[in-house]
Amino acid sequence: MSVNIFPLIFVGGLLYIFYKFMVNQGLLKTHGFGTLVRVPQEDFSCIGGQSTAISELKEALDFILDSDKIEKMGIRPLKGLLLTGPPGTGKTLLAKAAANYTDSVFIATSGSEFIEVYAGVGAQRVRKLFQSARDRAKAENKKSAIIFIDEIDILGARRGTHESHMEYDQTLNQLLVEMDGINADDDVKILVLAATNRPDMLDPALLRPGRFDRQVKVDLPDKEGRLQILKIHVKNKPLADDVDLDAIARETFGFSGAHLESLANEAAINAMRNKSDKITQKDFLQAIDKVILGEKIDKKPSSEELYRIAVHEAGHAIVSEMLERGSVANLTIVPRGNAMGFLRQSLEEDRYIYTREQLENQIMVCLAGSAAEKVILGNKSTGASNDFEKAVELAKEIIFSGLSSLGIISKDDISPKKVNDEVTNIISRLEKKTTELLIDNHFVIHKVVDVLREKETISGEELRSILNSSF
Repeated sequence: MSVNIFPLIFVGGLLYIFYKFMVNQGLLKTHGFGTLVRVPQEDFSCIGGQSTAISELKEALDFILDSDKIEKMGIRPLKGLLLTGPPGTGKTLLAKAAANYTDSVFIATSGSEFIEVYAGVGAQRVRKLFQSARDRAKAENKKSAIIFIDEIDILGARRGTHESHMEYDQTLNQLLVEMDGINADDDVKILVLAATNRPDMLDPALLRPGRFDRQVKVDLPDKEGRLQILKIHVKNKPLADDVDLDAIARETFGFSGAHLESLANEAAINAMRNKSDKITQKDFLQAIDKVILGEKIDKKPSSEELYRIAVHEAGHAIVSEMLERGSVANLTIVPRGNAMGFLRQSLEEDRYIYTREQLENQIMVCLAGSAAEKVILGNKSTGASNDFEKAVELAKEIIFSGLSSLGIISKDDISPKKVNDEVTNIISRLEKKTTELLIDNHFVIHKVVDVLREKETISGEELRSILNSSF
């Protein structure tokens, strides 16, 4: 006998859809909302380069640990802390370490998990999240719980900015109500940690005292911070005697903690690929290029193109060294990602503010590639388009910083034509200066190009050796 099971499958599917609908509407009880990690293994010792953020975070966490003393002093415990900073700087890691530090139940979620097309679902999930934190802490005999909301700008954006429906605003309103309901005398003390790299998008009601009381800046690490992070990520890796982590930290300005973790990992992969038992300095330097640009590609430029690329990169490097000795870390004509060649610079100290002269020097380095092509080959190519874009950005920075001939201006009120004319004047003047510098040293370009075509990659030390022997 044959049995038709299609009706059973159809009915089962309808029951499952109905069950999910009831759960989403909050009409059926489930295990809760958010991802539970009872006590994260991460602690503050495994976070490098964020000493200021850790110090400020610990001060807020001590309100949980020393609740009796806080109560005697009449201090209102903080209800929420907002971690702000670029991606990959360790905001989630800090939240986990905070839960470890206070021995709290840790519930993690993200702003996107609260947003649904059905009205009221997001608000229901917010209520469920806070209730789940209290229930789980009581079940585990914990006195505190930390709720971590990643990418809170999705959930907490300014009300009235979403024209499609009111679901976003209802969800945010519920979060505000729940944070207002956190009391110091509750059996379970709740601290809300949130992370975003767009604090400017958040609703002002969310940032007022009594909700997110403090903003903790989790910024890109400085040189010492990068060194600390590198030491953490190489603890379990076999290093060769020639590895200089201080030099690597110096050459990775602008790298986040995530970039540095990837750098250490890529260096280990390079060593394994080369069948080496230890990771060398060369592996780390190659890994820096890979993290910045990507893997080597199979593009094979013709000999004519390769010569032009070498001339272009030599121009960048020579001008960079002449304007600031020791600024070149590496020079290559090996194609990576979208780049057919690349100059990596390295400065002794990180810079956060610039004079007009320093900005003009950077523009000259950007223009030096096309200028070298013009001096040696008699014409330019499309290979300098990215260089020109960066040069224009730097010229605009001069203008909007009040360092140009226009003086102090209003960025919003000045006409685009005036800005464009001043950008043209700045770049034209510096292009002429760069070309004259390369004409005077055209013989050095040929020497660098010959070595670069032979070896494909040369270090800053090798470049300086060539320049020293030429003068």
